[in-house]
Amino acid sequence: MNTTPSARTKGLILVVEDDPALLLMMRYNLEQRGYRVETAADGESALLALETSRPDAAVLDWMLPGLSGLDLCRRIRAHPSMRDLPVLLLTARTDERDAIRGLDTGADDYLVKPCSIDTLDARLRALLRRHQSSYDVLSFADLTMDPETHRVERAGRNLTLGPTEFRLLDLLIRNPRKVFSREDLLKRIWGQNIHVEIRTIDVHIRRLRKAINGPGEIDLVRTVRAAGYALDDVPEGDT
Repeated sequence: MNTTPSARTKGLILVVEDDPALLLMMRYNLEQRGYRVETAADGESALLALETSRPDAAVLDWMLPGLSGLDLCRRIRAHPSMRDLPVLLLTARTDERDAIRGLDTGADDYLVKPCSIDTLDARLRALLRRHQSSYDVLSFADLTMDPETHRVERAGRNLTLGPTEFRLLDLLIRNPRKVFSREDLLKRIWGQNIHVEIRTIDVHIRRLRKAINGPGEIDLVRTVRAAGYALDDVPEGDT
């Protein structure tokens, strides 16, 4: 692990990359943009770095030796004190299925390299803005969500959500009764530059419904024909 000196204003970024030249270039460019940077050349070193200091965001190369970036992301999401850490996957993989796999594992964003430092900086600033927003417990009807601890409850029982379903619920519960089109959900959850089939959103909406709705409970995810989905406590057919 290598830590750059001096405090900067934008936050501390952990960059995990096994290519020494690329790692040096990314560290230099991010420092020039006002970040503090910690570096690690493999997944195990990154885990050690995360145990000693908590960064504001992590940039993980997918193809790391030993513990891959994808596995490292899973470890981060499984750790109670790190599960809300903003994670950006950086990879040479260009297949759409890889992008979906990375985001479903829990990454917040996905960049295909080579990418410009301007793009990386913009994505990091967006991630930091998103995660620096209020961590107040969110609630709707008998559903509560704690963005900091990633705990979701309904009527007092704990719910288990996958990473994508958690992001979907986070968006919906912050905008109760607002109808989001499938296209809008794809852009907000998967990003502008990742091409995902429209039916993918329906799959994750079904998983979200299964996770939050118990026997005899109102389905809180309302389908609005020809429009999209909304978090609503008015049963379908009553509107």
